[in-house]
Amino acid sequence: MKIALGADHGGYKLKEEIKSKLEGLGHQVTDVGCFNEESVDYPDYGARASKKVSEGSSDRAILLCKTGIGMSIVANKIRGVRGALCMDEKMAKMSRLHNDANVLILPATYVKENQAMKIVDEWLKTDFEGGRHEKRVKKIKDIENH
Repeated sequence: MKIALGADHGGYKLKEEIKSKLEGLGHQVTDVGCFNEESVDYPDYGARASKKVSEGSSDRAILLCKTGIGMSIVANKIRGVRGALCMDEKMAKMSRLHNDANVLILPATYVKENQAMKIVDEWLKTDFEGGRHEKRVKKIKDIENH
């Protein structure tokens, strides 16, 4: 799977750990930054990674900042993105099953590395359930287009 990664300085360290894990699993990772812990503006990196999903050059994206709130706001401004802020595996699973979330947002200061890896695993392995949820996702797309 092609996965874009983006983080601000608050999510940098965890992004690096997730990148290593994803590459180890054989995923094609595009890291749009940031590349150190110097203060940066999260909208720049959230938009870059989310646009990779929107344009189709990445299948999904994972974004990180301290709370995940800023990245969530940014991601969901990009056409075609359904970003979900997840703090546990159940949220990650439901974001895929019911919402077909294509961007995972993680709050780097609220989840430890071990928990973050479990969230990523669950999110990656869960497919969209479709069925009754298909019409709801279509409604989201209709809202976005009007």
